[in-house]
Amino acid sequence: MKHLLTFLILITSVFAVKAQDTTTQASVAKWEYTAEKKADKEYILHLKGTVEKDWKLFSTTMKDDEPNTRVAVDSAATITGITEQGTLKKAPEALFDNLEIKYFEGQVTLDVAVKLSGAVTKLEGAVNYMALKGDEVVGPEEVKFRFNVDASGNIVNVAAGLQESAVAGQTLKRAAIDMANPLSNCGGADQEPKSLWGLFILGMIGGFIALLTPCVFPMIPLTVSFFTKKSQDKKTGVLNASIYGFFIFLIYVLLSLPFHFLDSLDPEILNNISTNVWLNLIFFVIFIVFAISFFGYFEITLPSGLASKVDAKTSVGGIIGIFFMALTLALVSFSCTGPILGSLLAGSLSTDGGAMQLTVGMGGFGFALALPFALFAMFPNLLKSLPKSGGWLTSVKVVLGFIEIAMAIKFLSNADLVTHWGLVKREVFFAVWIICGFLIVLYLLGKIRFPHDAPLKKISTTRWILAAIFLAMTIYLLPGVTNTKYANRQLISGFPPPLSYSLYKNAAKGVEANVVNDYEAALKLAKEQHKPILIDFTGWACVNCRKMEENVWPDEKVKALIEEDYILVSLYVDDRKLLPEDQQFLFTTNTGRKKEIKSIGDKYATMQTENFVNNSQPYYVLISPDEKLLTKPVGYTPNAGEYANWLKCGLDAFKKNK
Repeated sequence: MKHLLTFLILITSVFAVKAQDTTTQASVAKWEYTAEKKADKEYILHLKGTVEKDWKLFSTTMKDDEPNTRVAVDSAATITGITEQGTLKKAPEALFDNLEIKYFEGQVTLDVAVKLSGAVTKLEGAVNYMALKGDEVVGPEEVKFRFNVDASGNIVNVAAGLQESAVAGQTLKRAAIDMANPLSNCGGADQEPKSLWGLFILGMIGGFIALLTPCVFPMIPLTVSFFTKKSQDKKTGVLNASIYGFFIFLIYVLLSLPFHFLDSLDPEILNNISTNVWLNLIFFVIFIVFAISFFGYFEITLPSGLASKVDAKTSVGGIIGIFFMALTLALVSFSCTGPILGSLLAGSLSTDGGAMQLTVGMGGFGFALALPFALFAMFPNLLKSLPKSGGWLTSVKVVLGFIEIAMAIKFLSNADLVTHWGLVKREVFFAVWIICGFLIVLYLLGKIRFPHDAPLKKISTTRWILAAIFLAMTIYLLPGVTNTKYANRQLISGFPPPLSYSLYKNAAKGVEANVVNDYEAALKLAKEQHKPILIDFTGWACVNCRKMEENVWPDEKVKALIEEDYILVSLYVDDRKLLPEDQQFLFTTNTGRKKEIKSIGDKYATMQTENFVNNSQPYYVLISPDEKLLTKPVGYTPNAGEYANWLKCGLDAFKKNK
């Protein structure tokens, strides 16, 4: 448990890499593939590499711990030998401590002898090469290949991984769509400042909750007293405490910086991370572990050696010493703040805007955590009004434990929705939240206890008030498990699965799309019915998408406009269902990256980014059947009247320009 934070960061990084592995920079070597049959189940694969000018392609004869090129094939085949055809050069390389490198310039052909085991219909593999140019090293760069084998064992055709296709590429980059010249100038209001402030406030709420935990609350009077008593005068004490608070804020903001780097590599990567099935399942397990820890069955801490080393630096003095004091607080309070930070991390990555949202949320968290230290240093008399530490801090942790379980089910639901497993239907989700709510009420009233709890002799007024609040919230959730008109709980819409994802066969479905995940079919239908198209870029795990579908689309005006005047096509950017093999291809993005289009989500996430320079969901676009942009696109628009006006404006533009 001590290494849980390290594990969380590591696993997030791993999935970040996995999420971007279909997008690479332009390769420095181009590969062509042919093959010939030598004997029964024995073949020679001819892998011809053409290297760009001034680049050196490392030889397959270099050792495993040296820069090299390797060929791998699937488990149905065994490589029996590799022969290199080309001019092999050798030279010491200063970049590798004068290691003698073996390399090729221009061209090289790798003749790979393979033997198949059993009857197979295809032979797949990859070239993993490294190349050098001056001080720049590329690789290992993976280039996949595939050979099809017929029933007689003859190679009948060759496919070198996914191929670029100009025709297929045109299905993503729509030449007719012109973002700069919509037919009407309505819509397109920027919602970003409002959403960022909302996230900052949510981060602050998380920070204030963290202040009430046993790891942080007792530190407030101790730290404030340290600064006010150690300083030569009150002014210096206030200044040092303020610097301490600033460093707390800064540390949490800095934690978000790696995600900005990932976001710069690929604008879709954070959405891929947040909807990754395995990452959501891992978050589910981690949050359950955090909950059990909050219940008092074990303690999650960072390695004691790390905290001790950082704490030793606090004696340096000056600003550096204050910084390490702030870092020490962040480390020693992890067992309490970790789950809240985990919620913030996962929640921010799954919202529109990714890295910036995370930075704003972390900034809000750090600001709230730092505020009391500076505030009480300025007004030390306020310390007397603070409640004393005691058993109530343990109660806060237990309540947070139940909330962690409720949050955990959200991550399981994300994985379930993306993969369509059907495990966490809407009513199951509500049932778990309702059970957690009732258990919190029973705990606050002393009906259930955990290891660190002392017997409750008297129920305080605060406990009665909190129990009443949680009971009211739980009762509010009860209709969520029913198949009635009250099933839609607007206060939490977006968090549970959609109304249509239900245990009931005749569940309410709201406004349904004419077409799902088929843009070409929507165009055809629009031309047949002479209607404009409402493109709905959405996601299975998108909270704001569900809010729009459950709170805005059912509005009478909005519903009438969509159902009577538009062809609605919903395109899911996080759908992991694979496209048919003949529809998979390699696409070159506007920035020159090569991206594999394998799944429905790959296709429509790329389509959104390439045509509209936007990767947030929901994202709504109005176009004519000939793909003329009717208005400026809009994102999350919670005001039904505003959304209806936007739809009406687009419809008027369509009729005017028929």
